[in-house]
Amino acid sequence: MAESNQIKHNATHSIELTYSSQEIEHRIFTIRGTQVMLDRDLAELFQIKTIALNQAVKRNATRFPESFRFQLTQSETDELITNCDRFQSLKHSASTPYAFTEQGVAMLSTVLRSDIAVRLSVQIIEAFVAMRRFIVANAGILQRLDSLEQFRLETKQEIASIGHNFEALLNRLDDGSVKPIEGVFVEGKVLDARIYLEIGKTLVCL
Repeated sequence: MAESNQIKHNATHSIELTYSSQEIEHRIFTIRGTQVMLDRDLAELFQIKTIALNQAVKRNATRFPESFRFQLTQSETDELITNCDRFQSLKHSASTPYAFTEQGVAMLSTVLRSDIAVRLSVQIIEAFVAMRRFIVANAGILQRLDSLEQFRLETKQEIASIGHNFEALLNRLDDGSVKPIEGVFVEGKVLDARIYLEIGKTLVCL
């Protein structure tokens, strides 16, 4: 009876190991220009503790060169925390996480030697391949999106700088340290009701 119950438990357990491609792809990040998965995500998928996964890797360190597995820097970890709410617990972690490349995931399945790791590693590698194909097929679009994001950030910084200078101008007008000058001669024309003030290197015109 006990053996029968164990078989039923294992059957139910195996059903829960099915993950959609989307669920796995959402756990793939691009770090240092390489697609990777984090140790804690892999441990969750393989249903083991993160420390157990890293200990298994440590015992087989020669199988995991830098191209298979690397540790994130603190700045990379901070960026990860900022962009992903589910990694907030890393704020209080004593060490930064490890990242595994596609080759590292394949090697990891041989080190863990579990049916779960073998089965899921196949799905994970297929997700890596799908992501890589998507990136290649949409390289132009992704590059334009990166350019737009860079432009947005630069514009945001410029607006913030203008706002700061404008506020400084108003403060100086309020405290009387700057007096309005009417009738300023600019490009061959006399402009009425104009105020020119140089703050730092920025010329503000009202």
